[in-house]
Amino acid sequence: MNLMLRHFTYFLAILIFISGFGGALSDPAAAGPATGLYDFSVTGLDGKVIELKQYKERVALVVNTASRCGYTEQYKDLQKIFDKYKSKGFVVLGFPSNDFGGQEPGSDKDIKKFCELKFRVNFPMFAKGKVLGPTKQPVYKFLTDGSKFNGEIAWNFEKFLVNSHGEVVARFDSAVKPSDPKLIAMIEVLVAAAK
Repeated sequence: MNLMLRHFTYFLAILIFISGFGGALSDPAAAGPATGLYDFSVTGLDGKVIELKQYKERVALVVNTASRCGYTEQYKDLQKIFDKYKSKGFVVLGFPSNDFGGQEPGSDKDIKKFCELKFRVNFPMFAKGKVLGPTKQPVYKFLTDGSKFNGEIAWNFEKFLVNSHGEVVARFDSAVKPSDPKLIAMIEVLVAAAK
């Protein structure tokens, strides 16, 4: 009898939840603030909304980019490491910004064309947006204000290494190349741990 009562209670709870009386449990807005990179939605260079949760369980290198910077050549190495590790659960996520020296003046269409033609970039790139100051986009608010690697971005091509759970585990300044042995070693460890 006790077992039957438990099953009935469980069944009733499921029915209440499915029928929409679950209140806060079924309300996405009540889920609270984003706790990891993969909780965000962003806009791609083509204007389409992209849910970062599609990259969940992958290791990500998040980079703020610019087309007219002394570090712009890093696109080559970013593409190389993306090509090398993408089949192992790694992704590069590029966020163009015009926040530093006006070095990304073009439109999203211009940025897409530049990256594809000059560097054959095919890793995910997102719409140009702010990465600095009080109006920075939510992803960068999370990276620079909500992680253990807090602090404003100093220049183009800073890099945040994010594990498969969406947690920031390392931050590298602009001068650190994507091919830097320390960065590559960390990617390899994180990719292996994510399996």
